[in-house]
Amino acid sequence: MTKPLTLALVGHTNVGKTSLLRTLTRDIGFGEVSHRPSTTRHVEGARLSVDGQALLELYDTPGLEDAIALLDYLERLERPGERLDGPARLARFLQGPESRQRFEQEAKVLRQLMASDAGLYVIDAREPVLAKYRDELEVLAGCGKPLLPVLNFVASAQHRETEWRDALARLGLHALVRFDSVAPPEDGEKRLYESLALLLEHSRDSLQRLIEDQQQQKAARQHSAKRLIAELLIDCAACRRSVPNDAVQPAIEALHQAIRQREQRCVEALLKLYAFGLDDATASALPLLDGRWGDDLFNPETLKLLGVRVGGGVAAGAAAGAGVDLLVGGLTLGMAALAGAIAGGALQTARGYGGRLMGKLKGERELTVDDSVLRLLALRQGQLLKALESRGHAAIGSIEVAMPQDKTWREGKLPPALSKARAHPQWSSLNPKAKLNDSERQEQIDALL
Repeated sequence: MTKPLTLALVGHTNVGKTSLLRTLTRDIGFGEVSHRPSTTRHVEGARLSVDGQALLELYDTPGLEDAIALLDYLERLERPGERLDGPARLARFLQGPESRQRFEQEAKVLRQLMASDAGLYVIDAREPVLAKYRDELEVLAGCGKPLLPVLNFVASAQHRETEWRDALARLGLHALVRFDSVAPPEDGEKRLYESLALLLEHSRDSLQRLIEDQQQQKAARQHSAKRLIAELLIDCAACRRSVPNDAVQPAIEALHQAIRQREQRCVEALLKLYAFGLDDATASALPLLDGRWGDDLFNPETLKLLGVRVGGGVAAGAAAGAGVDLLVGGLTLGMAALAGAIAGGALQTARGYGGRLMGKLKGERELTVDDSVLRLLALRQGQLLKALESRGHAAIGSIEVAMPQDKTWREGKLPPALSKARAHPQWSSLNPKAKLNDSERQEQIDALL
C-alpha cells in the first residue's frame, strides 16, 4: 500500500492550527480549541482514509513562541569557516541541550516538520504582519520541506489578507490557501488539497482521491439531511387525532407536544449527521437552546417572523394560533344531509373527508397540523441545514440562523406529497399502527427531496 502523505500543521501560538485540523477531520473532539494561547503542548495526529486506505496523516504541533530568539541562536551555531545549510543547522540544534530546555516547544515543531512530507503554515489573517512571523518562516524554511501558507479566519471582517499576501510574496511564498476553520468556504478543502498537489507531485493521486471522496460524502450528507426533513414533514402532515367535542383543548396541547418532540428528533438527527453535538445548536433568529428551538412552533409571532401566513382552509388555525385544523368540527351540515352525503359518497375527496365525517355522527372531532405549521417546520429545518453546511467543526460560538430568502415554503400551495399525506394517517409515526415502510409513503418522501 502507498505510504500516506504526512503534513505538519505549524505556526505561531493561537492561530487556529487545532481548529483547522478539527474542520479538516470533521471531529469536534480533536485536541482543545480555546482563545487561550499555547493550548496545544504536544504533537497530536489524525488520519484521513478512503476505503480503508490511509491517504493523509495530519499532525497538530505546539505554537512557535520565540522564533526571534531561536533564529539568533541558530545563527551562532556555525563554527568559524562553516556554512551549514538549513537542515544541517537544525540537526545540530536538535542534538543540543537548548532543544530540551529553552526552545523545547520549538524543537517539537521542527522535529515533526522534518519528519513530514510538507507543512501547512497556519496564519491568523486578522493579525498584523509582524517581524516574529517572518522569523518563524525563516526558521521553518530551514527544515527543507515544502510549506503552504493557510490564511485562517478570512471570513472575519478584520482580516488583513492583502498585507499577508504581499509579505508572503516577498518571502518567495506565492502559493497560499484562503480558509476559515470556523466558517469554511464551500470549496475550501478542495482548494487546499489542490494546492498541495502542486507542491507534492508524487501525492497528486492520493490528494485527488481525498477530494473525490469528500465531495461524495458531502453529497450523501445533503441527501440524507433532506430526507430527514422530508420524513418530518410527512410525519406531521399525516398526523391525525380523533377527540370528543368536550376534550378538544387537552388534545390540542397533546398534539402540540408531539409535533415539538418530532421536530426535536429531526434537529438531533441533523446535528449527528453533520458530526456536531447538541451544545453546538444555539441559534439567534429562532433560538435553539440546548438543541431545542426556543421560539414556540405554534406561536403566531413565530409564524410572522418568517413571513408565514395562516391559511384559510377548513376552520384553519382553529383556536386562534393553535396551529391545528378542526377538520370535522368545522363543517356545518345538518345531520340528515350529513348521513345522506356519506351514504352517497358525495363527500369522498382526495383528502378523505368522507371517512372523517363519520366521526361527526359520533360526536368527535379530528385534529391535524395546520398548513402554516408545516411551512414553518420546513423553513426552520432548512435554516438549520444551511447553518450546518457552512459551520466549521472548530466553531465555539453559537450557530447563526439567517432569515431564509427562499419563498417556496412561505407562499403558494404546499407540495402535493403533503396534501396526499393528509389522507394517509398510517404514514405518520405519530399515529398508532403506523406503516413507515409503505412504498407509497417512501415515494412521497422522495418527491419532497
